[in-house]
Amino acid sequence: MKLCMIGTGYVGLVSGVCFSDLGNTVYCVDKDKKKIDLLNSGHIPIYEPGLEEILKRNFKQKRLVFTSDLKFAVHQADIIFICVGTPTKKNSNSANLKYIFQVVNQLKKYINKYKIVITKSTVPVSTGDKIENILIKQKQKKIVDVVSNPEFLREGEAIRDFNYPDRVVIGTDSVRANKIIKSLYLPIVKKNNRYFNTSRRAAELIKYASNAFLATKISYINEIANLCEKVGVDIKDISFGMGTDQRIGERFLRAGPAYGGSCFPKDTRALINTGTLFKTNLSIIKSVVKSNENRKLLLTNRIKRILKNKIKNKVITFLGVTFKPNTDDMREASSLFMIPKLIKLKAKIRYFDPSGKKKEFNNLKHVEFCNNISSACHKSDFIIIHTEWNEFKLLNFKNLVKKKNFVIFDMRNVYSPLKMKNLKIKYFAVGR
Repeated sequence: MKLCMIGTGYVGLVSGVCFSDLGNTVYCVDKDKKKIDLLNSGHIPIYEPGLEEILKRNFKQKRLVFTSDLKFAVHQADIIFICVGTPTKKNSNSANLKYIFQVVNQLKKYINKYKIVITKSTVPVSTGDKIENILIKQKQKKIVDVVSNPEFLREGEAIRDFNYPDRVVIGTDSVRANKIIKSLYLPIVKKNNRYFNTSRRAAELIKYASNAFLATKISYINEIANLCEKVGVDIKDISFGMGTDQRIGERFLRAGPAYGGSCFPKDTRALINTGTLFKTNLSIIKSVVKSNENRKLLLTNRIKRILKNKIKNKVITFLGVTFKPNTDDMREASSLFMIPKLIKLKAKIRYFDPSGKKKEFNNLKHVEFCNNISSACHKSDFIIIHTEWNEFKLLNFKNLVKKKNFVIFDMRNVYSPLKMKNLKIKYFAVGR
């Protein structure tokens, strides 16, 4: 099939590259010409393990086309995916759909025969209805089917998630559209038979409801971790004991910093806004958002307590600053809250992250990016394991730091407290 992916951000690029690897011809469109030039040179603007290799292979086979010409791509394609961002509006909980409708208003000029228009972007309930009204306003309805197909790709594991999905959700009541889309997804859904056809509004809500539930699990286990610290219980035992219950499941029960990234923060807020619009009080989700924001302050205050408020001139090292490993995504990462707070207290911050230097800290004084773990840890007073990259899981801290007195605050519970005690390293963890 011939596909058009509008937007070469995380969702659009990963989906486009993976669809091409299934034998489809994919036209990836972006108005950012610099990004298109970068992609045409065989490089990717995001950090995602394995993606560049697949891109180069399919680009060479001419199954991937990167272009800024939307009209050309639309005319070539049978199916059009909208994969643009839906960030939270400033000073609001609602999703900003500006980019969605900019695309849709362009599409109505270019669609001249039957097309399937799919929203892969995360959009609030009824967005598909509005898109349909725009696209069929001056055309016969049969010329376009508007479908919701939410993505469930985890950063750092996106290729596996695409090829082995838990489910593929398709929101449409069009028999014609459903038949075509099912054929498109057949190579991957035949592996596990998880193709799910529902209404368009249901598909839109499934994405929000799923992300909000996972965010709830994270906030819940973080609050239980707080209790564990008070009663002298190891949160890892609690997580295991809960997770082995099939009704609960073990995933997303790892205590640590606040959840972040491109999805959970904005989607929980957007769901709250949807509840308000439809006069439904989503009190649990509101509490989750509040708990998550409190988490950032709680862990920052714990740093202060561990150091007995003697932070001035202390060298504090962050191992990892992204919101999770195997991604360069800094959106809503806890480090963005913690580091400025510590700087205000006159700390000297070093950080190392395998995904590279972060522009978010460029304007902050006394924040130094280190090219390797050794230089980040050398003579450090206080080491924070903020993100559980594999590179941080088997470190000899005494050899790295090369000083007698230093402290480790393991926010991801990577290390054993007993082992650290035996090594005579002053060690703190979360919920332990």
